Amino acid sequence: MVQESVVIGKVARRFVPLLITAAFLAYLDRVNVSFAAITMNRDIGLSAAAYGFGAGVFFLPYVLFEVPSNVILARVGARRWLSRIMLSWGLVSLCMVFVRGDYSFYAVRALLGLAEAGLYPGVVFFLTTWFPASYRARIGGFFWLSIPLSTVIGAPVSGLILGLDGVLGLRGWMWLFVLEALPTLVLALVLLRTLTDRPSEATWLSTEERDWLVRRMAAESPAADHGRALDALRNPRVLALGVVCFGAVIINYGLSFFLPQIVKGFGLSNAMVGVVSALPFVAALFGITIVGFISDATQNRRGCAAGAIVLCAICLAVSTLFDAPVAKMAAIVVAGFFMFGYLPAFWALPERFLRGPALAAGIATINALANVAGFTGPYLMGYLYQETGSYRIGLLVLAGTGAALSLLLLTVRTQKGDVWHGQAARAR
Repeated sequence: MVQESVVIGKVARRFVPLLITAAFLAYLDRVNVSFAAITMNRDIGLSAAAYGFGAGVFFLPYVLFEVPSNVILARVGARRWLSRIMLSWGLVSLCMVFVRGDYSFYAVRALLGLAEAGLYPGVVFFLTTWFPASYRARIGGFFWLSIPLSTVIGAPVSGLILGLDGVLGLRGWMWLFVLEALPTLVLALVLLRTLTDRPSEATWLSTEERDWLVRRMAAESPAADHGRALDALRNPRVLALGVVCFGAVIINYGLSFFLPQIVKGFGLSNAMVGVVSALPFVAALFGITIVGFISDATQNRRGCAAGAIVLCAICLAVSTLFDAPVAKMAAIVVAGFFMFGYLPAFWALPERFLRGPALAAGIATINALANVAGFTGPYLMGYLYQETGSYRIGLLVLAGTGAALSLLLLTVRTQKGDVWHGQAARAR
């Protein structure tokens, strides 16, 4: 007799720690430039606006290749494609050591975005092929914890690495890129050896366990529910969710890429900047867990996601009222609690109305639209700081945008069983 909890436990232990680590390294490699900027900007001659543009330009090729990447993953399998993503972005991240001036900085950041495109939506889609719907919110919650965790651990470590300035003739910010890229290259090889594309290929399960999981996943995703990938691109609900996620992401990246510089303005050492900058992300670990639990308990995915985004925006706006470092950071820390809290509830929505290839493309489309904010947020923060000499206006713009767009979520109809079939549905 197959025990469901035993099978799901085996799958979770095999995949979840590796995927959490992959996401951890992805976010770390994406935002470690914010710590490098403390000394790098001066060394290579970057202005605040140029830094903001370069930090955000990562997301332009990232957005363009999100959907193609996930479509390819659905065809060739997650094992090879996710490993390829990690290997290529690890190599590009090492190239940050050689940047000099604006244009080389822009070029390497853009290449990094191209290399990393598809990782997050690829993992989300992969989880939907291995875990029944009743488990996906909690499994997704563990996965999304990797994002704030990367800063909780990475921020203090990054501050310490900057202290290696001069070792072997390298600047501290150069060591930052080298030491934080090497684990990515190692994990790429581990994923290639460990991941399994589909339950039917899981030789590490017993025959009975494998057959049970194949039947369970097939029952939740029957062939009749498989829409075409292109259908998801014009689904109005997918587009609406992308716009909502844009509002959440513009707060996240606009703040994350400049938080170390804001904290540095308090007069702290580089090591202490890393510690203090990590505090909002410590709060985010609790936020994801608590809001995710409330979302599962109430099944009110839209309300929990929208509420978390709005509360984050309010707290971020309140932080601009204070000049005292302790009060300002207290408000930012509370904002951090909600900044990632929306994730488990929000990403449980697409599977309610998409299936199969359409789900893969839909997740990637939402993520691509959202990550346009990854360019917009840092660029606005850098430009407005250069124009005003203060981060206050930039933070208010981020907060207002996030709060306004989150309200659109309350108008999106995403009931269970309300599946989008695209042209297949119209033919029937």
